[in-house]
Order: sequence, then C-alpha cells, then structure tokens
Amino acid sequence: MNQVLVNTAHPDPWLSDAEAAALVGVSKSTFRRGVTDGRFPKPVRLGGLVRWPQSEIFQALEALKANRA
Repeated sequence: MNQVLVNTAHPDPWLSDAEAAALVGVSKSTFRRGVTDGRFPKPVRLGGLVRWPQSEIFQALEALKANRA
C-alpha cells in the first residue's frame, strides 16, 4: 500500500494528483475522473505544476459523506 507523507510544517500542503489520489485511497485515473465530474475540486495551476490544497480534498470528502444516501 502506498503511504502518503504529509508536511505538517505547512498548514495546508499542496498535493500532486498522485498524492491526492493516495490520500483518498483511489487510483490517479479515478481521482482525475472525480475532478472531471465534480466530486473533487479543480486543481490550481502553479506555473507548470498542477496541485490541490489538502484542505480542499478533505472538504470534498466531508461533502461526499454528508451527501450519501
């Protein structure tokens, strides 16, 4: 199993798609589909980098929990 390292020195680390997918527990392609269909937030583009604030991933997970049937 992949292990996600979280930088606790930074209050809201920026995650790559691989890191965000590992945090959620899905593959990169499943995470990207979730971004496309709106389950997960759109990324922030930083120059040539594409990143997600960790806090937004957690917020999306909380919203998914709250909206389940």
